[in-house]
Amino acid sequence: MARLHLFDLDGTLLHGTSAPVEISRQLGLEAEAVALDRAISSGLIGPPEYATQVHTLWAGLTEAHVTAAFEAAPWLARIREVWAELTRNGDYCAVVSLSPSFFVERLTGWGAHAAYGSRFPAVPFMEPVDPAGVLDAAAKVRIADRLCAEFGVTRADCVAYGDSMSDKDLFGAVPVSVAVNADRHLTGLATHSYTGRDLWEAYELVRAA
Repeated sequence: MARLHLFDLDGTLLHGTSAPVEISRQLGLEAEAVALDRAISSGLIGPPEYATQVHTLWAGLTEAHVTAAFEAAPWLARIREVWAELTRNGDYCAVVSLSPSFFVERLTGWGAHAAYGSRFPAVPFMEPVDPAGVLDAAAKVRIADRLCAEFGVTRADCVAYGDSMSDKDLFGAVPVSVAVNADRHLTGLATHSYTGRDLWEAYELVRAA
């Protein structure tokens, strides 16, 4: 039976950072984005407010900034190798993130079978962000169910990889999970735990089992 591997982006595939922080760095606004990351992590603001504020922060954003942020980001090692291995084995891999879809969807070029993020307007922004298109923790489970139907698997065939509170619902919904450089919100919830900068090593915890 095929399995579906579901990967978080911020703090998981991206080591110690988030897509909004990396994008904001290209605009000289890293400190502002880090403050917003702290606010959402501590529960002071929710995903819609976060999205609205980063949208405002990125008034001058261009595709060139997004490309530079993607290429310079501190990715875990061997992401493409893991996804190629999964594909060879007949498994599926998908990225589901609260970060902007225009960044997340670039990972299909690395071999992800699907990539979902919060819906933002096209860059450069000519319209506001729609709060209805902003994902939250519960949305990750809904998207996982949709992907299961698309790929012909069930929740019982899923493996989740994540690092924080936004992954808590998904970790509770699937039988196998890997906490990757995780914070306290996932303590005691994950099947496996990994600290490091190589996705293959995290994947091997599942592969060996």
